[in-house]
Amino acid sequence: MPKRKRMPKLPNGYGSIRYLGKGRRNPYAVHPPTDEFTENGVPVRPAAICYVDTWIKGFTVLTAYKAGNYYPGYENTLIDLNTDAEDASRLEELANKILSDYNQFKGIAPEETGKTFAEVYDGFYSWKYNDGKRTYSNASKASTRAAFLNCSALHEKEFRSLRHDDLQEVVKNCPLKHASKELIVSLYKQMYAYADIYELCDKDYSAHVSVDILDDDENGVPFSESDLKTLWRDKEHPVAEFLLIMCYSGYRISAFYTMEVNLLDGYFRGGVKTAAGKNRMVPIHHSIRPLVENRINSDGCLLSISKNTFRKKMYAYLESVGIDRHTPHDCRHTFSALCEKYKVNENDRMRLLGHAFTDVTNKTYGHRTIDELRDEIEKIKIPICD
Repeated sequence: MPKRKRMPKLPNGYGSIRYLGKGRRNPYAVHPPTDEFTENGVPVRPAAICYVDTWIKGFTVLTAYKAGNYYPGYENTLIDLNTDAEDASRLEELANKILSDYNQFKGIAPEETGKTFAEVYDGFYSWKYNDGKRTYSNASKASTRAAFLNCSALHEKEFRSLRHDDLQEVVKNCPLKHASKELIVSLYKQMYAYADIYELCDKDYSAHVSVDILDDDENGVPFSESDLKTLWRDKEHPVAEFLLIMCYSGYRISAFYTMEVNLLDGYFRGGVKTAAGKNRMVPIHHSIRPLVENRINSDGCLLSISKNTFRKKMYAYLESVGIDRHTPHDCRHTFSALCEKYKVNENDRMRLLGHAFTDVTNKTYGHRTIDELRDEIEKIKIPICD
């Protein structure tokens, strides 16, 4: 038995024709365009206008509906059409011609077709951050805005006219690191999801856009022992103080904004980015406990300024004390290097850094108490300052 021929895809905003299966006299349900959405932005399919026996009748009904000419029972006025195999190609050709002609004289609303990338972004940003019930962090909003700024080449272009190569070219030409390119790709995908819901695009051209460089997030240079001695000698300086806290805990700088600090039981709990890294517990090394207590007592938290502000202060401070420039992420590499130097158990080193296990034994059955982790982290010695 020949397969049912696949019919042309209708444009966004045109409505839909659903095939309900064999055994029905009128197996095609004809639905008008959706104008209702759930709280999560998912389209709600409206009730069918009518049911017909062929796809082409359904298309004719939708065309009349879009033109304002449809009335109940209109489908019964349509002549029967031969849909056997020899005429199927003619029907498809006719349908495509009608679509082409219809879009020329009727088209999609001008206010939708003319939307630029920047205008769609404005709608998306308001939809995600202002109109929804979910609350997002300032960091999430800032990341979205930064990604948009890095797409400046697209801002004035018509969103509906963009194609894969346009989007990929922006990622390719971005001079920033992997993380920034990753944010651009993420923004594309979110914007196209929003555009699909509100029928602002014909196809998701972000589907195959990718980051074109290797992930450099974990690349870095640890502080040397000489550098650590300098920081310990200057530990009362607020920048040196925080750098030491990072170097002897292994957390990314972003984690310090939401981290739980339990001074009673002596541990940090927090983490960002990966499932293994989030909400992990790291004992507070005895050497940095006074520094942690000082920041909690003076500021009420471990980091009270933005990451960018801290970086500026950090770069100026390192230059002033004669240490080569490092990034905050280099503190994480320093912690890893210290664990290796002082023979911290490799599996515990992975746990402390929040790295995921690939073997079933450790991934499923590896459990360590905070005291067992404390015994490992306390193997790390601080340098003796001259």
